Amino acid sequence: MKYKDYYATLGVKRDAAPEDIKRAYRKLARKYHPDVSKEKGAEEKFKEVGEAYEVLQDKEKRAAYDQLGHYTPGQDFRPPPDWARQHGNSRGGFSNGPETDFSDLFEGLFGGNRPGGARGARGRGFSMPGSDYEAAVTITLEQAEAGAEVSFDLPRGNATVPLKVRIPKGITDGEKMRVPGKGGEGAGGGPAGSLFLAIRFAPHRWFQPRGHDLYLDLPVAPWEAALGGAAEVPTLGGRVRVKIPAGAAPGQQLRLAGKGLPKRDGTRGDQYCTLQIVVPPALSPREIELYEDLQKTSDFNPRSRFSE
Repeated sequence: MKYKDYYATLGVKRDAAPEDIKRAYRKLARKYHPDVSKEKGAEEKFKEVGEAYEVLQDKEKRAAYDQLGHYTPGQDFRPPPDWARQHGNSRGGFSNGPETDFSDLFEGLFGGNRPGGARGARGRGFSMPGSDYEAAVTITLEQAEAGAEVSFDLPRGNATVPLKVRIPKGITDGEKMRVPGKGGEGAGGGPAGSLFLAIRFAPHRWFQPRGHDLYLDLPVAPWEAALGGAAEVPTLGGRVRVKIPAGAAPGQQLRLAGKGLPKRDGTRGDQYCTLQIVVPPALSPREIELYEDLQKTSDFNPRSRFSE
């Protein structure tokens, strides 16, 4: 009989994992399906792909196939002695002459084929889901906070398809969102694939999102940090006043509970205001005088740890 290299037919390595074999089969079956492909010889290629998958997707059949050895495609060969008996040939033997069909060998050993396999693939009743697509979309923090409908063009081959997708509340930066039915068309009446959207947040002039929490740099004057006070800060829901504790340190964070991004369970993240102490860029003569008085009066040494 003539040897067929099923691994080469599917374009996978001989040690390919089952999921890689399935992925390769789906890609080729979709490419050569008689209801879809316009390529010359597509139907015959479709049958070959189905036959290869029927054997390699089955653990028992694949093991039997691998024990036949590795030959050049089309090369005449004979199965090893007792090979058919070891792998369940209910007929008690096979003619190993060159007239024996390779696929008939497996059909005789293992019985009927599954739909979509070597025999089932030869009919037109085959169906397969469409491919999944991936795309990226950028939204604003305000859109993430309220939920929004976004429009964008999805590349498909040499063209683009306009799409509108609803982005729900609770989405986070970098999250992947599945949109069923917006992927590639299915073959043979199969369902369309899904679109997986990678969500990106556009840079904001004030906030840095981390999950559902928001971070804001809050500038404070030296005397506010020393004496304490209050400051008005922006949030996604409007401005609020926060208390600055006396003796505040640079980098200290003030937490505003529930002022972050919404979550799917109806709660919200928090907003953190990170204190940044800012010295005036220019000092008036009176300000200089006051700073000099403070310098003479205070015994505070910010570098005291260097003398330890």
